[in-house]
Amino acid sequence: MNYKIFKSVFVHYPLMISAILLFNSCADNKAQNASNKTENVEVIDNANEIIPFFQHWNLILGDGSNVGQAINYENKDFFYTSHDDKEGWVVFKTPNAGNTHGTSNNTRTELAQLKKWSPMTEAKMNATLKVMNVANTGDARVAATYSVVVGQIHSADGHENEPLKIFYKKFPEHKKGSVFWNYEINTAGDDNSKRWDYSYPIWGYDFSVVGPDENSYPPEPEDGIALGEEFSYSVEIKDGMMHLTFTSEGHETKTFTKNLVASEYTKPSNMPEQVKNLFAPIGQDGVERTAAYANEGLFFKLGSYNQTNGKDPKLNRVWCSGAETHGGDIQKQYEDGSYAEVWFKSASIEISDDAISNAGYFEANDDLSKKIVYPHEVIPFMDKFKILMGDGTNVDDLTKFQHQDFFYTVIDGTRRWVVYKTPNSGVTSKNSSNTRTELQEKREWTPEEGGKLTGSCKVMQVSTSGDARVAASYSTVVGQIHSGEGHENEPLKIFYKKFPGHKKGSVFWNYEINTEGDDNSGRWDYSNAIWGHDMSVIGTSKNDYPAEPEDGIELGEEFSYEINVYKGIMYLTFTSENHETKTFTKNLISSEYVNKSDMPEQVKKLFVPIGQDGTERAIAYSGELNYFKQGAYNQTNGKKPETNMVWCAGAETYGGDIAKQYENGCYTEVWFREAKVGPGTPPK
Repeated sequence: MNYKIFKSVFVHYPLMISAILLFNSCADNKAQNASNKTENVEVIDNANEIIPFFQHWNLILGDGSNVGQAINYENKDFFYTSHDDKEGWVVFKTPNAGNTHGTSNNTRTELAQLKKWSPMTEAKMNATLKVMNVANTGDARVAATYSVVVGQIHSADGHENEPLKIFYKKFPEHKKGSVFWNYEINTAGDDNSKRWDYSYPIWGYDFSVVGPDENSYPPEPEDGIALGEEFSYSVEIKDGMMHLTFTSEGHETKTFTKNLVASEYTKPSNMPEQVKNLFAPIGQDGVERTAAYANEGLFFKLGSYNQTNGKDPKLNRVWCSGAETHGGDIQKQYEDGSYAEVWFKSASIEISDDAISNAGYFEANDDLSKKIVYPHEVIPFMDKFKILMGDGTNVDDLTKFQHQDFFYTVIDGTRRWVVYKTPNSGVTSKNSSNTRTELQEKREWTPEEGGKLTGSCKVMQVSTSGDARVAASYSTVVGQIHSGEGHENEPLKIFYKKFPGHKKGSVFWNYEINTEGDDNSGRWDYSNAIWGHDMSVIGTSKNDYPAEPEDGIELGEEFSYEINVYKGIMYLTFTSENHETKTFTKNLISSEYVNKSDMPEQVKKLFVPIGQDGTERAIAYSGELNYFKQGAYNQTNGKKPETNMVWCAGAETYGGDIAKQYENGCYTEVWFREAKVGPGTPPK
């Protein structure tokens, strides 16, 4: 088999003072650069003079740009040369926040190979490097914090997962850091959100060793690698096997072998304990396809792929670091250590003549972070809904529609979500005191005709201000059935509520009676706890909160609901990983509240004191047109509690200034990754 071999050569050029004097006008810049260097080392401006293989890579910078082949190229913010007292180095530098490449949460200054190759052919990559800096801020409980990837194998096909990532990680205050490598499964099926990494320690810890809280760190590794200490890696692929060798002076040489074309993780029972502890709690518990990465094109990457980012850890407690980013200001990040910096003095690759162009990967991923992905591309039922947003704007056609303040998409590290966001005070609908960014179904149906709505969501924020005595404070509605006739009441509202200072919140659903007669002022809700408390559990004073629910749901924790109305009966199912599945049944066409004596004790406690003590018409919502709603219907408002001690929350609104409310936590935000709507079906 023939090979193209591209090897690094460190080229030392003798310092020739006479030549410099002859060409003084061309040498002013070099002389200035050399003034702070050791006299025995000549300054080399171009990276390809130190490692002459850049014609075989594209260079991605920390601003997200693909600058192509880095021949006679430098960028003082991201990619340049430097020198110590012995030799020249190529510097890869990237901040905690810039612009990313592809669908990643993380910035990188990294080479990506121009060709891809089969794992069944032969390929090699070698490098000698030293890590000079990793971010010094972040959440120590997040595994990716304070780390950088210095070499990878990446798939160009399928899920575009990574069978190899070589990490360096150092906790603040430690002198020594850890070097480890991760294998990411090539997830079976079309849904890649459940992918996970298995981590192998080289020197120091593996990826799974984290701090007990945000600013506490595990013990320093005894056999770790210090910043500025050289180490080398060798990656060799042959006949579907990956062979790894890691060397560093004064440290034990480590070798590993991994099969890339036959998986050992095809069943849930194959999942390693490390993965169960780290990834399973956040719902990343998938299995791998039997053939692993067989039949996919792979390619090498090398440089500084910063794993510390400014994403909120509640989004993903493995990958979202919550580090300082100074609003994306790169220079401020560089000034205070919020970046990763890696120096390479040598590197080489060898690939088969059978390797083919990797252009498709770059075409798919270049500028992807700048491209708009619309909500209808994530949840394709948007044609069946219209939306009312937190500024009062109504939009009927949601195809290719988004709004950066209220309704848009994000990636949490594993999958894309639709975001619904609305402040405590904006512009409300005609019959409500509360703002909403919420879908409204265009089709209307009677309970007898029925309908079904599903949703998988996580609540990312509820208002942090309000009055704890007011039942609606600190809550949002994430799904509804609404009547379009009569009193226009709501036979179903699904709530999430979390008191300030609590880690866990409650999920409950309310049934609002369809009040008898023309006067609707006596209407009330009956609340059913799902996980945690029901709506009636309130504080004893404005800032005094009840006990935190033991079985509650945290912000950022996913749960799903199914609303199935069939022949007048509403069937509800609620599921969440590591929580008991809950089911409920409610008759929507025959009331159980036709007499005063039918009023539940909960309602007597919560609603009767404010004069809401009505009865329901005997046929409830029978014959009335209804429709589904889904999104973020903020229940915390700025109305005075004395007006209504159930619904008027007295929260901060900053005079209706939406931007200030968002800055200060006075809003609600709900993410949906999946939802469906359709006709009701016979219950199972």
